[in-house]
Order: sequence, then C-alpha cells, then structure tokens
Amino acid sequence: MTADVAEPGAEAPRVDLVERWRQAADRHLSPTKRSLLVTWVAFGTTFGTARFITHGIRGGWLPWGNVTAGGRHLHHYNFGIAALAGVGLVAVRGDERAVGHPCVAAAYGVGTGLIADEFALLLDLQDVYWAKQGRVSVDVSLGVLSVLGAYLTAVPFWHEVARVTRRHLARTVASASIRR
Repeated sequence: MTADVAEPGAEAPRVDLVERWRQAADRHLSPTKRSLLVTWVAFGTTFGTARFITHGIRGGWLPWGNVTAGGRHLHHYNFGIAALAGVGLVAVRGDERAVGHPCVAAAYGVGTGLIADEFALLLDLQDVYWAKQGRVSVDVSLGVLSVLGAYLTAVPFWHEVARVTRRHLARTVASASIRR
C-alpha cells in the first residue's frame, strides 16, 4: 500500500482515485466475484433502464415507441431470452476464457434484468405489465435485490472503496484549503 502522507514541504505522491479502486478490486475480487459483481450491476442497470424507457414510451416523453416486427410488439423479455441463450451457448461450449469473461457476466445480467422486468407478463401470459397492483413493489424489490446482491458479493471490496474514497476526498479538501 502506498503512503498517504508525504514529508512536510514535499509534494504528496498523486495516485488517482480510480487507480486506488482498481487496487482494491485486485486485492478483494477473485475472478468469480468480479463476474458476479458485473452480473449484479448489469442486472440492476438494465432493470432500471428498462423501467425508465417503458415509462417514457408509455408517458409519451421519449421520442421513440415500442419495438415491433411485422406489426407485432416485441417485449423486452424476448431480447433477454436471446441474451441468456447466447450466454448458455458460451457455457455449453466450455471455453474457460469466455466463460469467466466480464462481457458474458454482463450479458447474463442484462438478460435476466430484461426478463425480470416483464415477469408478470410471462407469469400470466397476459399484458398485465401496467397493472397498478404490485408494480411499484416489484420495481422497488428488484432494485433493492440488485443493489444488495452487488454489495454482498464483494463486501470487503466496497468497504475498502468507501475508505479510499473518504481519504481521497479529505485530502482533496485539505489541499484546497491549504492553497487558499
């Protein structure tokens, strides 16, 4: 670990905050944990983005509409199923470099996020996607689940990231105060 404090009058070694986060990741995240973390982040980001876009389309404040093919609406779970089929193909092929690759983990998270967002439609096989009953609670539950999953996957990493970030911010504030 690099020293955080320089000799009086000497310029402190400047280590970028993002570099410190990378170092924390190297110390705390095994390849499996990295893949899981990427999966959870991709799941949460995709789920949130899908919610945002569908609300924007339904509310008319986004400039585009639903995706259709031959006049038939394509639900985003279709794209999720395609993503999971691609991930399954990589897994069945068994190429170890590809199986643990962050892009495969991201594709899995994206696919599950797209499917989970339309779970009510898949469960009832009716377009009950916008039914008031339970929609908000499902949104909140899946959002909390994705954040919790990402946190629990890498607790020591997140604690070190928080500690490093606090130190960096404190040094930045102290340095700005000294320059005044």
